[in-house]
Amino acid sequence: MTEATPIDLVHDARHLRLDTLVRLRWLAITGQSAAVAGAHFGLGLPLPFGWCFLVIAASSWLNLLLRVRFPASYRLSDTAAALLLAFDIVQLAALLFLTGGLQNPFSLLFLAPVLISATALPPVHTLALGLFAVGLSTLLALVHRPLPWFSAEKMEFPFLYVSGVWTAILLGIAFTGVYAWRVAEEARQLAQALAATELVLAREQHLSQLDGLAAAAAHELGTPLATITVVVNELDRALGPTATPAVAEDLKLLREQVERCRGILSKLTSLDDDQSGFLETITLSHLVEELVAPQRALGIVLDISARGDGPEPTCRRNPGVLYGLSNIVDNAVDFAESRVIIEARWNADRVWLEIRDDGPGFAPDVLLRVGEPYVTTRGASRTDSQEGGSGLGLGLFIAKTLIERSGAQIMLANAAAPSTGAVVRIAWPRHVFEREVTVRRFGGTNGPLPLTQARDVPI
Repeated sequence: MTEATPIDLVHDARHLRLDTLVRLRWLAITGQSAAVAGAHFGLGLPLPFGWCFLVIAASSWLNLLLRVRFPASYRLSDTAAALLLAFDIVQLAALLFLTGGLQNPFSLLFLAPVLISATALPPVHTLALGLFAVGLSTLLALVHRPLPWFSAEKMEFPFLYVSGVWTAILLGIAFTGVYAWRVAEEARQLAQALAATELVLAREQHLSQLDGLAAAAAHELGTPLATITVVVNELDRALGPTATPAVAEDLKLLREQVERCRGILSKLTSLDDDQSGFLETITLSHLVEELVAPQRALGIVLDISARGDGPEPTCRRNPGVLYGLSNIVDNAVDFAESRVIIEARWNADRVWLEIRDDGPGFAPDVLLRVGEPYVTTRGASRTDSQEGGSGLGLGLFIAKTLIERSGAQIMLANAAAPSTGAVVRIAWPRHVFEREVTVRRFGGTNGPLPLTQARDVPI
């Protein structure tokens, strides 16, 4: 099974459920039936009731056919959904042709199918439906049956008014279509980016669980290995010089393999013991060192400083925030010309990190959108150029989301002239930065806070 790419995920998110269109069409059928019946029987307007009922019945027959042919959970392809919406436009145009064309105030309902398309279909399908609706409205402005009116009077609007209605439909389709598409696209991008963030956190959690399982296995296997060692020694003493060479060799081999297993488990146990305190708490300067350690061999000068007023703050280590900070450091190294500066500062109230590089910085046209999903902020980095590609714009969004969930504020900007490069500043209230350490020292929860707690999650 192959993994779905972000492009595939966004494409799948557009697919409409057939049940959605069927329900909306039933709603339209109900409204059309009420309007036609009310005008004909309630107001006594002389409209072609039989033909109108036949046009409405066509929509009902289509809905019934779709219900019988497909399950409610069936998802339509983009083309199939566009064709069904095109049918709705034709059905509405037929009703308007019978009831006055664009002189009928319900002609503004041409916007509805285009609006649905804008929220769920690609722009090319929405454009085609919009042009189709405008074309039919143009035809209705020229060719239509008279507007039903009371028998003693005849209502005929001037062509200038009809032209105004046509212009309103045209502008309405254009504006609402673009607006709805933009809002829906941002919602889709945000949903997909948040899904990617959840996948990253799940991966980090699985890695942490594997570390714990390895340590548990080391402790649990120590007892049976010790028993095997005792049994081997007892057999060696019991057989003594009477053991055949083959048995003696097997006992020696068994003893060597047991010692090898004990050595491996000893390493796992010592690793767990060495990291137990590290996994619990870490100072700010050690946090910075952990972030820059993988970058030291990449040829970029890393200028690191850590100083502040009072004792150095200590935090609880959290893989999610470490991932976010590492992503920012990775970006700085990727785009830097020769140097990256990382400054860690603290005082009695706040703790902050500032990461600067001497690269090109953020592009001015996207600086206000930095951190939004699917926004590639600085073009292709040196790494991307070497690999023949560029990022999808999710890395900084994920990093920003994870860091802000820790209770921090993050600011992204360009260095002031004449300097060049990007500047990223992350600041925490000190009590938030050290909160979990205080809880664990004086008694409290022994487990990490859940991801759903969006604020004040300690790193």
